[in-house]
Amino acid sequence: MIQIVAAALIWLLVVCLLPGMRRRRDHSVLTAAITISVALTLNIESVYKGIDSLAGGRNFVDLLANVSMVVGIYFLSRAIIRAANPDDTVVKRDNAGIILLAVVIVGLAASFSAIVTQGSSTRFMVDYGDQWSAALYSSIQFVYIGYVVSVTGVTCFRFRGDMLRPYFRTAFTCIGVGCVFAVLLVILVLVMDILHLQGRLDAMRSVSPFYDAAVVAAMTFLCIGLAIPPVARRVLRHRESVTEDELVGSLTKIWEKTTKKRQDVRLVRDTEMSSQQDRAQRLHRMLVEVQDALLVEPGLGGSLDIHDLNVMNAAENYLAGPFVRKVPVRRRRGSGRYDG
Repeated sequence: MIQIVAAALIWLLVVCLLPGMRRRRDHSVLTAAITISVALTLNIESVYKGIDSLAGGRNFVDLLANVSMVVGIYFLSRAIIRAANPDDTVVKRDNAGIILLAVVIVGLAASFSAIVTQGSSTRFMVDYGDQWSAALYSSIQFVYIGYVVSVTGVTCFRFRGDMLRPYFRTAFTCIGVGCVFAVLLVILVLVMDILHLQGRLDAMRSVSPFYDAAVVAAMTFLCIGLAIPPVARRVLRHRESVTEDELVGSLTKIWEKTTKKRQDVRLVRDTEMSSQQDRAQRLHRMLVEVQDALLVEPGLGGSLDIHDLNVMNAAENYLAGPFVRKVPVRRRRGSGRYDG
């Protein structure tokens, strides 16, 4: 049941990330979400048995799931660190990280090959965790995960206060908390591996409920934190679109009054506004033409009432906002982008 819950949470994150895929230049979070969701899905009993039976019941699905997990954790970490790092060129040159990931994958494959198994098992570590090779197999994966999420969590807590936008601060906080639970999860796994090797199965089982709770908590906070930016951006874009439509409609009447004698420089009235950028550009152009008309013919100002002036003021204030919002969302460091 715990595998189903964890897989469902991460697949929901994938659904949240997909709508903004075309706009994103960096797909690290989406890549991480998909690979981690594949790893968790493969651990669901019915899925595991069905796929592993096709591979001869050799438990290769467990190896595939664990490799997918470490790859997903790597991409997740790079996305978060890239959002916080002020030097994008340094972040992009992650040769050490790639080499470490490759070493971990080779280590997983080598230790897995040394495990003596007897048919397909959906409880791989429970059934074979008394072998040193299985303990090494588990330790390689979780020590790596523990290291990566520790670095990621420290990064989130260190730089969350530098984020200008509240939703980024909230997102980094949630991710940081998720990393704390992930580190706790790693510790619990290592403890269970040691207890299993010692044959203390009752003690190992007593730790298992805490492991389950840590899995759900880690996945919940990580998924919420990663989903906040793309969802918040879509909500903000919708609000901006509604505001721009209202301002364009209100300013059109003023524009008609002030620019009717300047037909040669007026906007094409039937220009279709197919995107938010089109609306913003049209609003800006209309406002500029109104202001130009008032400068050329100051007497036109007498035709404007308080409501018209308020509309112009609102348009000016709104158009100042996007320029502020388009600057990096960090006060001092990094791009603050890992989203959608």
